Amino acid sequence: MLKHLSFFYKNMQIIHSYIQHIIRIAAIILSIMVVSSCNLSLWQEKNEDDKIKIERYDRLQARYLTTGDFSALQSMNTSYPMETRTLIENILQIGTVDQPNINETMLKFYQDTTLQEIIAEAEMQYANTDDLSEKLTSAFNILKKEIPEMPVPVFYTQIGALSQSIIVGNGKVGICLDKYLGRNYPTYSRYYYGHQIESMTRENIIPDCLTFYLIYLYPLEDFENVTQQDRDAHIGKIFWVVNKALEEKFFDTPEVSKVDRYMKKHYKMTIPQLLNAKI
Repeated sequence: MLKHLSFFYKNMQIIHSYIQHIIRIAAIILSIMVVSSCNLSLWQEKNEDDKIKIERYDRLQARYLTTGDFSALQSMNTSYPMETRTLIENILQIGTVDQPNINETMLKFYQDTTLQEIIAEAEMQYANTDDLSEKLTSAFNILKKEIPEMPVPVFYTQIGALSQSIIVGNGKVGICLDKYLGRNYPTYSRYYYGHQIESMTRENIIPDCLTFYLIYLYPLEDFENVTQQDRDAHIGKIFWVVNKALEEKFFDTPEVSKVDRYMKKHYKMTIPQLLNAKI
């Protein structure tokens, strides 16, 4: 019995930590929304048979940040100007893209031994991301049936500095691979508690992408001033929708169970209505 209680308590710690992590990211997403309006023309149109492709911005990053390859830097600035701006200004927060010598500043920033190891590990673990593309495609096919008007973002991978996991804005979703190197990646234990590391895995990437994207599209009104209970309830609704898109109970919290019971009673309610309702 004590073993079961210990296991339950440990899992509740993990879930609580994860919810708090989601809420912190939600606040960041809301701040990005203030400076960049949700221009629907920036989002992709997607047919059901289209496979979602993940843009590999991280590969250009790795080339420039490990070898100083100038052609990689040029491609970062010309092919991915918005991604580079987001990296420098929102993730690393080392200056602005139009600042003199900002590229040299970024290169120097990543010469830290730990960051160089992270780059190498990320490129090794994520040499192939076909599985992530397939899961995204499947999830969005389901979401588009439930929310036909929902735009599909451009997904891309990048390597940050252990500060952010998912960045949403300007029609794009950035996946920071440095935050998904697995619960056994030794560097994590120097910066995070055990229950935080539990969600820093490859398996969490797609659920996180869907969660933060839905928060971006369906933000909680007056987020900064509502009660913690209201925040948890909103995240519970988001988690429930993510579970539906994944066709599995990835998130299992009391709030999700409450939404599940509610939707069984209100089976005619659409997902947009659910996400905008107070239950």
